[in-house]
Amino acid sequence: MSTEAKDTAAAAAAADQEATATNEQKRSPSDFLKAVLGRPVNVRLNTGTDYRGVLACLDGYMNIAMEQTEEYVDGQLKSKYGDCFIRGNNGM
Repeated sequence: MSTEAKDTAAAAAAADQEATATNEQKRSPSDFLKAVLGRPVNVRLNTGTDYRGVLACLDGYMNIAMEQTEEYVDGQLKSKYGDCFIRGNNGM
C-alpha cells in the first residue's frame, strides 16, 4: 500500500472514529463526507488518473473541489495545481 493510500485510509479511519465518538448512531454517507472535508484525499478518474489533495468541498452531484492538488498518471507525478475542480461524473 502506498504512503498516499495509507494517509487516505488513516484520515478516513480518524474521521470514522471522530464521528463514532460524537454520535453512536449509524451515519449516512453525507455525514462521512462532511467529516472528511479539509483532509487529504485521493480521487481516481475514469481514465485512471489520480488527483491527490485536500478536500475543500463537494456537492450532491459529487463535484469535487480540492486544494494543494497533485496529478498522478501511472503513479508518476505529472503536475501540481493550487486548486482543482473535478466534475462528479468523471470520478470512480
